[in-house]
Amino acid sequence: MVTQAPETPAQNKRPRKWFRVLAFIYGLVCYGVFFVTILYAIGFVGNLFVPKSIDSDPVNSLSQAIIVDIGLLGFFGLQHSGMARQEFKSRWTRIVPRPIERSTYVLFSSLCLLTLFYFWQPLSITIWHVDNPLARQVLYGLFGMGWLTVFASTFLIDHFDLFGLRQVYSYLRKKEYTPPEFVTPGPYKYVRHPLYVGFFIAFWATPTMTAAHLVFAVVTSLYILTAIQLEERDLVRLHGEDYAEYRRQVPMLIPFSRTGEEVNKQL
Repeated sequence: MVTQAPETPAQNKRPRKWFRVLAFIYGLVCYGVFFVTILYAIGFVGNLFVPKSIDSDPVNSLSQAIIVDIGLLGFFGLQHSGMARQEFKSRWTRIVPRPIERSTYVLFSSLCLLTLFYFWQPLSITIWHVDNPLARQVLYGLFGMGWLTVFASTFLIDHFDLFGLRQVYSYLRKKEYTPPEFVTPGPYKYVRHPLYVGFFIAFWATPTMTAAHLVFAVVTSLYILTAIQLEERDLVRLHGEDYAEYRRQVPMLIPFSRTGEEVNKQL
């Protein structure tokens, strides 16, 4: 009777090593898709350099366009917020290996955004239009500052952890992944969510506000305000009293406004 020789330790490790490499490559690809998507998002919202933007030529009736646009925004919101919840992650990681869970979330979010860009229905109705050259430059400057605030905020905490690269790199190096410590650098000392402040500025600062842009800005603003409540619930669970105290002391979005606890009571 012929029996198979037992695998050596080196043979046991070989598939694991290749899986680590593939996981790292997968994380890089997911980040690359995100990077292209966020660059397109800047052009999409600002009507800059992209083949289809938020204010491209309309192709459908007003009512149909509004229904499609709100549906697209709702679809993105459900995916983006739903997959970020701890309850979903605990089930999702039974299917998707934990080291690539964040990268997969980033990939799905990017694909949902690209879907939104592709199927977006512009509306030609103008809500406001600024003709003054200086005022237009100020609004474009605010638009750029908003996006700069978004990017800077991610690097101040942990950009590569936020978008899944730290997780797959730790896995590649056979190091145990540990979540980032709770820190409040720079603008995080004045508002709890400077990243979202940047999005608010970028979405609303425009010299020409069309009906389509207004739908986008209003719906995304409402989504952000809702997502903050869900996100902070998870942060309190993760960081305990440290985040709870931070929430009591620091305003949510408006610097030097009432304390975080006073704002929370009104929301």
